[in-house]
Amino acid sequence: MAASMTPERLSVMIGVLVAILATLPRYLVYGHQERLILILMAFVAIAAVIIFTWRRLPSEARQPVPRLLGRLAAMVLLGMALVVLWQVFTSGVNGLLLLSHGATLGLLLHALAMGVQQRNAWY
Repeated sequence: MAASMTPERLSVMIGVLVAILATLPRYLVYGHQERLILILMAFVAIAAVIIFTWRRLPSEARQPVPRLLGRLAAMVLLGMALVVLWQVFTSGVNGLLLLSHGATLGLLLHALAMGVQQRNAWY
């Protein structure tokens, strides 16, 4: 069964790129050059898939993308706020971990919210 290209999937793929970008400072600061090269290769591959997906989307399917990206940005900010709270109560705020963990949590919240929304639409 082939998966259809949807604006929701596109926004999640863009969220993956945001999460990758948010982890890059950790790799640079801690000197993990081999891992940095691998994650940059993954970034390029995902970016190519995003470009291909965008070109394949019909124009009417492109219209919800800005709204979905706004929701993604809000979820990333919410994820960072939750990570700040978590860090304050555990080990103290670490900016590099805040950036990467917050972006990842935001992406997860974004994907879960879309899944719940689609599931409720099926009923």
